Amino acid sequence: MKIDWDRRTCARRGHVTYAPDEPRLRDRLYAETALGGAWRCLRCGDFALGEPHGSGPADHAPLVPRGKVLRDLFVLRFLAIERAVRGVFIVLAAVAVWKFSNSQDAVRRLFDEYLDVLRPVFRHFHYDLDHSPVVDSLQKTFGYKHSTLVLVAVLLLAYALIELVEAVGLWYAKRWAEYLTVVATAAFLPLEIYELTEHISWLKIATLLLNILAVLYILLAKRLFGLRGGHRAFEEERQSASLLEVEEAGELRELNASSQGSRHP
Repeated sequence: MKIDWDRRTCARRGHVTYAPDEPRLRDRLYAETALGGAWRCLRCGDFALGEPHGSGPADHAPLVPRGKVLRDLFVLRFLAIERAVRGVFIVLAAVAVWKFSNSQDAVRRLFDEYLDVLRPVFRHFHYDLDHSPVVDSLQKTFGYKHSTLVLVAVLLLAYALIELVEAVGLWYAKRWAEYLTVVATAAFLPLEIYELTEHISWLKIATLLLNILAVLYILLAKRLFGLRGGHRAFEEERQSASLLEVEEAGELRELNASSQGSRHP
């Protein structure tokens, strides 16, 4: 089922109306009803009762996302939320590593005490904790130097900062954020693929596919790096989606048709 992004957004946020100063264009956006005057919404195109939200020259009207542009904005905000959630988790991981680096010996002693208690319990179920890959990985972390753990925490914080900056920029549909997302995500794809060769999990596969799809979608939909006409074609597409642009084009066609009709009686 096709989603009507324009009406769906208007139902949630309300209509956006504007009264242009140009008389002919103004008449195309205004209608008299039994309940009073109504103006066409710049997003969904439906008439809304009441005074317009703004007025002035047509070229000063707000550029309201609609149609494909509005759908792209929804996708970008979904990616922004995903980046923000990931950034928060990475910050928590960095804090955990930093705290662990400052109390490494105490945590190791506590881990060994719990391991001694749990070892006979797991042995009862025929599971040897001393040869467990998870336990082995945890024990290896206790051998890391304090400086190494601090460096890991700093790198995690830097990575989290990139994710959070991406999230804010994508939420507001900033073009620099789209470039940053594509470059940063593509740079980490080889690492994600290498991790899959070490250990396969559905979470890693889903994350890799999501990142690949995000890179391809932003590259093509936003026409980055000159693809599909580049920034100029992207701006033309965004302008052509504006309702005022559509109405102005319709008015121009009518004027051309009437002028041609007067020349050829």
